Amino acid sequence: MQTYGNSAVTYGWWAGNSGVTNRSGKFIAAHAAHTGLIAFWAGAFTLFELARFDPSVPMGHQPLIALPHLATLGIGFDETGTFVGGSAVVAVAVCHLVGSMAYGAGGLMHSLLFSSDMQESSVPQARKFKLEWDNPDNQTFILGHHLIFFGVACIWFVEWARIHGVYDPSIGAIRQVEYDLNLSHIWDHQFDFLTIDSLEDVMGGHAFLAFLEITGGAFHIATKQVGEYTKFKGAGLLSAEAILSWSLAGIGWMAVVAAFWSATNTTVYPVEWFGEPLALKFGISPYWVDTVDLGSAHTSRAWLANVHYYFGFFFIQGHLWHALRAMGFDFKRVTSALSNLDTASVSLK
Repeated sequence: MQTYGNSAVTYGWWAGNSGVTNRSGKFIAAHAAHTGLIAFWAGAFTLFELARFDPSVPMGHQPLIALPHLATLGIGFDETGTFVGGSAVVAVAVCHLVGSMAYGAGGLMHSLLFSSDMQESSVPQARKFKLEWDNPDNQTFILGHHLIFFGVACIWFVEWARIHGVYDPSIGAIRQVEYDLNLSHIWDHQFDFLTIDSLEDVMGGHAFLAFLEITGGAFHIATKQVGEYTKFKGAGLLSAEAILSWSLAGIGWMAVVAAFWSATNTTVYPVEWFGEPLALKFGISPYWVDTVDLGSAHTSRAWLANVHYYFGFFFIQGHLWHALRAMGFDFKRVTSALSNLDTASVSLK
């Protein structure tokens, strides 16, 4: 993190990232614990929504988030094709809860039992995952493993749709979807993906993305930079804070895209499960409103789109904050300048 030349800098307890900046073992512990929290939320909230779900009211007109996504994946339907929740949804929720305990235990083990710095590990493979923020070869090695995991996740999604099937709103039923690897379609959907209306194209895009991510991951793991690491290549700028800022920019951009996509697309976000498409309005900031009157209630789509947008907005603000700090800008100079306005003067000499 940015220290502005102070080798003994300290941070408040709330600045959790700072505590694991140079301790890769603790960094992994924090990752595992965060994953456990996410899994716990998913499992607990699924059970919470299932307890409140009213089959007599359209799902999209109820304030639900987890159940609509499970319904889109074809989970929770009876033999007549009606969504009932039931044992399949409970099984998914319980698996997430059990997984959250395993992740939490892993976080505790890495935090309490294992070395706080992977560089001190007795396992040679573990030492490769030490954190050297200003070393592009170290960072690209770690990036490569992340990309491979993302690629595997895309394959799982594509294979689930191909073998089990997903909900197709055009026929109102679950069906198996074979991915379409037509590269011209994939290229064209870079510009009109918000209005995509073919599940084959959706799965084809994920299959192509899996190939790119796994290939890119292998490339990043196997290769090192060519030539000298110069300022033009980022020497002096690559740091923990810079990487944090880029990560916030990426997740912020994805959240904003998800907001626009979920607000209007009815193929990936079926009306049956998420409610009718939304109308975009402008006030202090953009926001989406329901196009049907539900009284004081809102559709699942309204919740999904607006929450994603505002999260994305604040993630991008965090990106700007940390990017400026990584570039050396000291925000304390702003408050110092403002506090000295009364005594500031201009010399004519």
